[in-house]
Amino acid sequence: MKTNHPLRSLAALLLGGAFLIGSYAVVNTVHASDQASKAKSIGLIVDDRPLAPDVKLASSFAPIVKKVTPSVVKVEIKIAAKETPANLNLPDDPFFRQFFGAQGPFHQKLYTPPEHGVGSGVIVTKDGYILTNNHVVDDANEVRVTLNDGCEFTAKVIGKDPQSDLAVIKIDAHDLPAVAFAASGAAEVGDVVLAIGNPYAIGQTVTMGIISATGRATLDLDYQDFIQTDAAINPGNSGGALVDAQGRLIGINTAIYSRNGGNQGIGFAIPTDLARGIMVSLIEYGKVTRGYLGVGIQDITPVIARKFDLKNDQGALVGDVVPDGPAAKAGVQSGDVIVEFNGVKVADSRHLKFAVANCAPGEKVPLQVLRDGSSRTLEVKVKELPGKEQLARNDSENSGDNDTLQGVGVGDLNSQVRQQFGIPEHVQGAVVTEVAPGSAAAEAGLKPGDVILEINRHAVKGADDAVKLTEHAKDKLTLLHVWSGNRSRFVVVDESKAG
Repeated sequence: MKTNHPLRSLAALLLGGAFLIGSYAVVNTVHASDQASKAKSIGLIVDDRPLAPDVKLASSFAPIVKKVTPSVVKVEIKIAAKETPANLNLPDDPFFRQFFGAQGPFHQKLYTPPEHGVGSGVIVTKDGYILTNNHVVDDANEVRVTLNDGCEFTAKVIGKDPQSDLAVIKIDAHDLPAVAFAASGAAEVGDVVLAIGNPYAIGQTVTMGIISATGRATLDLDYQDFIQTDAAINPGNSGGALVDAQGRLIGINTAIYSRNGGNQGIGFAIPTDLARGIMVSLIEYGKVTRGYLGVGIQDITPVIARKFDLKNDQGALVGDVVPDGPAAKAGVQSGDVIVEFNGVKVADSRHLKFAVANCAPGEKVPLQVLRDGSSRTLEVKVKELPGKEQLARNDSENSGDNDTLQGVGVGDLNSQVRQQFGIPEHVQGAVVTEVAPGSAAAEAGLKPGDVILEINRHAVKGADDAVKLTEHAKDKLTLLHVWSGNRSRFVVVDESKAG
């Protein structure tokens, strides 16, 4: 093993929180060309007409409320008591046996108490399909639904999708008042909305507000594209309806951002453009099928755009390419910037992730990438997302910028180092042995055990390469390609602000 090289001196070397509100690329997981027919086949009512603009605020929303509230239901769940191991650590002594019997208290079974929870749901078909949140019904042993007129039903859980926090349940009923779906993508910031649900289990409640923002990602969910609203939303509203001024469903109320657990004017709803495809998949197949590209991607920051000579920050930067995955077979390489997918411009990594998920497995789609300043069009055959893996990890980091990596120590890879940090044999480069606290490299996320694969797009074969490539730097922005935790990503270390 070579002696570790400290990357010598620069001239010489290298929110409160968001809460789910109940007791982790927009996704339409059914292929777009099939979605309308699928929705019709299960009885969804879809009204995609644009909202008629009106500068006048209505003096009363009573007609809309009367139209929509029958479609919103109360969802009550019960979770049975569960056995939990007893760990009393009492001595097995005759003194205890005379009081507790031969088994003693340390052999007794303990149970968690049964749990009850209340949320909301929205009737989406006349024959009893109801859309709600996964976190409302997850782990439930019994689900009861109460309609607005007081009728009660036992519901069956048809399917759940934890990755988007959506679930579909069904009751045995007919001629129910199903809500009409609007195209949430046409909703705009400033549109008036009504939130309907059962906050704190006090009974059906309607609140009014506007759309505060769209495209929010605030929770630890794989697929999120929330509508933000200031309509009052509280615990128990989960799974309830967010409707527009015409009484059409544009979102499923899901979470709030709060410092005290109650409404503070920041609520989030899953848009119907995302929910509709997931719901159809759950009803049709009992699961959600998503497309898979096989890349690790990250957003493009201004400093990354500068190091890659990009004109703007549009697109998704490829860090990882899964061997033998769809992207690899199509010719995608690490360092490519995906700027267009299936004929649609890619704004960022989340947009690409949603777009890939929207593709049917087996579908062949065009993919446009920027590589070394040139544009290339590739064709990729999308696969089904395997297991719980993500089609494309969003690895956007608060990456720093560059200079010559002061405070960083590197060493060569050998069997001992590989075993210590779990580094596969195919990974080649210089292992990071130390990172000075407070350094620009530390702020960029570099840590011991990371492997530097490239420095400023030049391959690193070992510690000596790493040192040489950081000497006499032209500027203080260093672009690193780093392997870390079974994936690779690009990091920019900015030492222009150091000291």
